[in-house]
Amino acid sequence: MTGLYHYPPTWLHKLPAGFKLFMLAILSALALHIESAIYLTATLAFACLFFLVLGAKVFRRLLLLKPLWPIIAAVFFAQWYIGGLPAGIASVARLALMILLADLVTMSTPMQALMDAISWLLKPLRHTGLDFMRLSFCIALVIRLVPLLLETWQKHAEAWRARTGRRANWRIIAPFISNVLRIADHMGDSLDARGYGMQSSAASLERQR
Repeated sequence: MTGLYHYPPTWLHKLPAGFKLFMLAILSALALHIESAIYLTATLAFACLFFLVLGAKVFRRLLLLKPLWPIIAAVFFAQWYIGGLPAGIASVARLALMILLADLVTMSTPMQALMDAISWLLKPLRHTGLDFMRLSFCIALVIRLVPLLLETWQKHAEAWRARTGRRANWRIIAPFISNVLRIADHMGDSLDARGYGMQSSAASLERQR
């Protein structure tokens, strides 16, 4: 998962993780409430321009959206059929915008910084018995995994194109899922090797006694 972090650092890397997560939450909430296709498309174009401002290497991260084109197309035609052309454009613009915003946080924030920021936000809930450290880890992990899965799909698509000379289709779904399960298995082994969850389990046993 270290490949998700962009190097060399940009000025975005210097911003606090908590601030970036806060802005991600606010902008995502706004995107969910905006219905205008014009505003959403303009915001998406601004987000793409923001990637370009951060540098050519960062701008190439927009290629992560390429594997999503079949899903985006399906969403577009479904929303077009249900609510018309503006609804279809608004839906795909909102989807792409939220993915790009999450990637900006992912590529500019180390995993530990994400966990620390989320833990600080959840800390008031510790009196309820909630394991906020574990929850913060899970949230940070989800944010980090989204671009990783997109990158994995892109690698499968490129391998298929190199072998067959044709564009990727549904036939790469099975090896993609197999690779995702392998990644999850390796991630679980890494967490076990680092003793993740052992302290929480020990605390639970102590409470039962």
